Amino acid sequence: MSHHIDPDTRIHIEIDHIPCEVAPETTILSAAAGLGIQIPTLCYMKELAPDGSCRMCVVEVDGGRKKGLVTACSEHCTEGMVISTRSEKVMEARRFVLDLLMSNHREHCFSCPQNGSCKLQDYCMEYGVEYTSYDSGKRVNAPKDTSSPFFEYNPELCIMCRRCVRICEELQCRNVISLKDRSFDTIITTAYGRPWSETTCESCGNCVSHCPTGALSAKDHKKYRSWEVRKVRTTCPHCATGCQMDLLVKDNRIVGAEPADGPSNHNLLCVKGKFGSYKFVGSGDRLTHPLIRRNGQLEQASWDEALDYMAEQFREIQKKYGNDAIAGFSCSRAPNEDNFVFQKMMRAAFRTNNVDNCARICHSASVTGLAMTLGSGAMTNPIADITGDVDVILLVGSNPTEAHPVAGTQIRRAVRRGTKLIVVDPRKIDLTNDAALHLQIKPGTNVAFANGMMHIILKEGLADMDFISSRTEGFEILEQILEDYPPEKVAQICHIRQEDLIQAARMYAGARKAPIIYCLGVTEHSTGTEGVMSLSNLAMMTGKLGRPGCGINPLRGQNNVQGACDMGCLPTDFPGYQKVANPDVIHKFQTAWSVELNTRPGLTSTEVFPAAIKGSIKGLYIFGEDPIVTDPDTGHIEKALKNLDFLVVQELFMTETAAYADVVLPGVSYAEKEGTFTNTERRLQRVRKAVEPAGLARDDIQIFCDVMGRMGYPCHYDSAAQVMDEIACVTPSYGGISHARLDSGESLQWPCPSKDHPGTPILHAGRFSRGLGYFYPAVYKESRELPDEEYPILLTTGRMLYHYNTRAMTKRTEGLNEICSESYIEVNEEDAKALGISHGDKVLVSSRRGRITSTARVGQKVSPHEAFMTFHFADGNVNRITNAALDDLARIPEYKACAIRIQKA
Repeated sequence: MSHHIDPDTRIHIEIDHIPCEVAPETTILSAAAGLGIQIPTLCYMKELAPDGSCRMCVVEVDGGRKKGLVTACSEHCTEGMVISTRSEKVMEARRFVLDLLMSNHREHCFSCPQNGSCKLQDYCMEYGVEYTSYDSGKRVNAPKDTSSPFFEYNPELCIMCRRCVRICEELQCRNVISLKDRSFDTIITTAYGRPWSETTCESCGNCVSHCPTGALSAKDHKKYRSWEVRKVRTTCPHCATGCQMDLLVKDNRIVGAEPADGPSNHNLLCVKGKFGSYKFVGSGDRLTHPLIRRNGQLEQASWDEALDYMAEQFREIQKKYGNDAIAGFSCSRAPNEDNFVFQKMMRAAFRTNNVDNCARICHSASVTGLAMTLGSGAMTNPIADITGDVDVILLVGSNPTEAHPVAGTQIRRAVRRGTKLIVVDPRKIDLTNDAALHLQIKPGTNVAFANGMMHIILKEGLADMDFISSRTEGFEILEQILEDYPPEKVAQICHIRQEDLIQAARMYAGARKAPIIYCLGVTEHSTGTEGVMSLSNLAMMTGKLGRPGCGINPLRGQNNVQGACDMGCLPTDFPGYQKVANPDVIHKFQTAWSVELNTRPGLTSTEVFPAAIKGSIKGLYIFGEDPIVTDPDTGHIEKALKNLDFLVVQELFMTETAAYADVVLPGVSYAEKEGTFTNTERRLQRVRKAVEPAGLARDDIQIFCDVMGRMGYPCHYDSAAQVMDEIACVTPSYGGISHARLDSGESLQWPCPSKDHPGTPILHAGRFSRGLGYFYPAVYKESRELPDEEYPILLTTGRMLYHYNTRAMTKRTEGLNEICSESYIEVNEEDAKALGISHGDKVLVSSRRGRITSTARVGQKVSPHEAFMTFHFADGNVNRITNAALDDLARIPEYKACAIRIQKA
């Protein structure tokens, strides 16, 4: 019989002679913290259930149901409790605990990397424990493990608090670390005592960040002591999860990073955030001076020389060919403020709408598709909401444990709590091990899959007809189309079992709370926009929109790709998705910016390159992008860049694209500027300046302003905060957002239309942004290029955990390169046997566009006659062979399906 507790009931207690009231189920530790009373802890972590193993948090209780010493972290307050946190009995008990811990602890504080930030050291000083009275006790006698590229484990400094074990088991769900043996022989170790580098450890470093002593310490920690560094709270520059972290700065150099308690990461980071987010900032090969091409060579120049030359060349192009002969690509890794000013520069100074960002080649299908069906092209629900209290997760074309690791970890935790996971992916990704069902569909068949699901849902009466009739339109046409997608036909198209399709449809439709989460496996197709809209149809048909634990949720790829789109770095949209084609919008921005604007929608980035080859685009300004590496069919990009009259690249490093430039400008990294990123869940978070830039590198906003002035449009900002104030003035969805609100601790998700608005965690509650939700009549169409006799294998692409995009940032972290530094191709063992290829062999991979060399990884991750490659590596750059075929609606390339041939090298 369950005991119901009224949450409004208050419990009356007294702590250290201070009377107070607390809610039921409040622990003594929590109650004390509420009064500002600090109780020492070693094993306690607020993210996990109390462990009570270290006994440092003992307090003395009189009254209530208990009497004597209890652990404050696990003991709940009861009516009438009188609690003493520092009685002589308590102090003696804590000294005894410390005495015991020191009996099995090697004392070498001076040389310990944790010196000055060790909780054991702090408590021993506070409680006067200078040495152990058990000097004949047995010390741990185990060797130090230094095999990890990033951290060391010294068992002699371990106090068995079990934080690392519990983090790995309960938060990361990896179970790499455990306790071995008993009594004085107890030791924390990896499975079978193997070296750390030989385990399944992902090197997330969360165990290191939470170790209270020096038992687990980052190798970089040897370069500093805690009192030498200052902490700067910022947002991770990698994927769009938006993890909050503290950069550790010593003498104008970032020496480390620690997780912070942000809304999307809750004190966790991945390996890239913990170890790969800072070394590139201080890398010795950063660009530090402007460069101008003279006599075929890039040579150092002054800022005035470089900017004057740029303006002269761009004005000459305008004079000869018109404003629309120039285009600009903005940067999805740069802050909102930079992106806003860049698109303003292109529109107000260059007078063209030829401005785009790399969302074009990753999630433009989401922006376009969800805007058409729902009215807003963004994730509908927060990460915590769709990985918390949910019954089923439908994960389609997404590999979050590698591409969005902290979000992926939260999905793993949800499964452990009982959530059923359906994985729809051509590969056996990591999360298939946790899935209730894996539909290993053929790449490019997402529309058929979604239509098949909806066919079953309708036939079995699982659709939410009330929702459909009251909140949507277009259902009747789609209903007719779905007749043509029975499970047996869809199973044949998708290369899956019809029983699995039926089970997936029943699980998703029958669940009370079931979010759809998807990524580039849905969008990067010639039918990518229709794939997105088909999933939107599926969510609408079951009424799973506008409420907690549901929705349709694209995991955006780069840290600020959502923000770059929000800021109007799109050829058809001003900031806030206000349409260039709308005369009222043009009038609004002409008034705001005091300039006559171009009314013609611009070219997408994927249209700019063919236009450059044809000769209608003459000048290109690329800010922080590397299309030679990132765009499909590299030969086609090289040809386009060579055919330009003038190319400017603003970058951190001499990238492959920058090598083609006529002018190269040194910009600054996220750690050298102020601003905001908008993460995948529409949450704005601050980016703060941690260090000064090297050499003559300048803040990107100031560079854009200088360019605007030289192009005849004077513009100046005193700060990034001032830019955000302008964004709020012209962008309704950002109307209430300011640096001041964010700095005061508010967490805001757009739309946030006014200064007193709290932000909007869940979109489309009660009403869709477009009014009625629209069922798009999507029909399945095959990929543009399919295998044949000459090219018999279907290739798809994606990310891996240890690197990020072009590796411009991650390849400058030695440990990440130690784990993986070269390209590879995953091949099914059946195909490998037929081709005479073994695991680790060098292979030639060819398509109709080119040929590359890579290393074979043979196994069962991919289906027969299919293969997979990442796009991170300069050797074997897969984009030399991918297909540049474009989606008709969003103009996104078909990275995820092209025909190849594999031969042993």
